Amino acid sequence: MKLTAKRKRADSAAAAVAAVQAAAMGPLEPPAHVTLRPQDRAFWDGIVTARPRDTWTTSDLVMAASLARTQADIETLRALVDSDGLILDGKPHPACELLEKATRRAMALSRAIAVNTMATVGRSADIAKGATLEREARQDAEDDDLIPGIRLIK
Repeated sequence: MKLTAKRKRADSAAAAVAAVQAAAMGPLEPPAHVTLRPQDRAFWDGIVTARPRDTWTTSDLVMAASLARTQADIETLRALVDSDGLILDGKPHPACELLEKATRRAMALSRAIAVNTMATVGRSADIAKGATLEREARQDAEDDDLIPGIRLIK
């Protein structure tokens, strides 16, 4: 016996309505037991809007928070290397090794929670329709102030 609910077809009217509703709700919030730093928030919003809202589980959201933290750390490390240079006292900047490790971690987390390009966009011949519908609905809500009722909740 199947325990999960049947998913809507991505090309159905019901899926289009669900995409508009999800886009109007704005990005998901992290679980209550997960803390994001202020510098993580922009990355969090980008990560959780990369997949349709109804596909996220609590464990996925915990990993998404780790990815957001890692991406914020990558930017901090990049800024440090940019300001100090790649070479310090004739040796590679110590942040370079940390930057490489963080980048690898980010790539692994992206694959694990399926927010990498192949998971969200797919091959050019096989685009993930559900995520596309939600992104388009979100964009329409931002661009068109003539449509009443579609407002992003922040």
